[in-house]
Amino acid sequence: MGWRIVIGADDAGADYAEVLRGVLERDDRVDEVIRIDGHELDPYPQIAEPAARLVASGAADRGLLVCGTGLGMAITANKVQGIRAVTAHDSYSVERSVLSNNAQVLTLGARVIGIELAKKLVSEWLDYQFDPSSPSAAKVALISEIDKENAR
Repeated sequence: MGWRIVIGADDAGADYAEVLRGVLERDDRVDEVIRIDGHELDPYPQIAEPAARLVASGAADRGLLVCGTGLGMAITANKVQGIRAVTAHDSYSVERSVLSNNAQVLTLGARVIGIELAKKLVSEWLDYQFDPSSPSAAKVALISEIDKENAR
């Protein structure tokens, strides 16, 4: 079974998101691409929050969000309980976001990296799966505990 990925962008990331959506739809590792149907002039929190909720609920496996820097999308997505969202603009950070932190949401900045690098990073991101028996699992469990405590 392949990935179910929700994708969304604000006005700064709309062009990139459209290209990346095509990359995902053509990738054999992806079964479904769910587009957040916001207006691209909506502020990034109105895109990131519903995307993160789809991931948190299990309706999507991962989220890919694009804005100018990726930072606002990550901050917003991280407000949803159970979500670990990261901004990454290099291969090593994309790898570690999943393997060390079990991040389910990747955010990219269209004003920070070129589209070819963005396509490469998204393709690499699809290859990584968190290993619950890894040394990082205890750290991720601690993050989850903090998240649960803050929800109370």
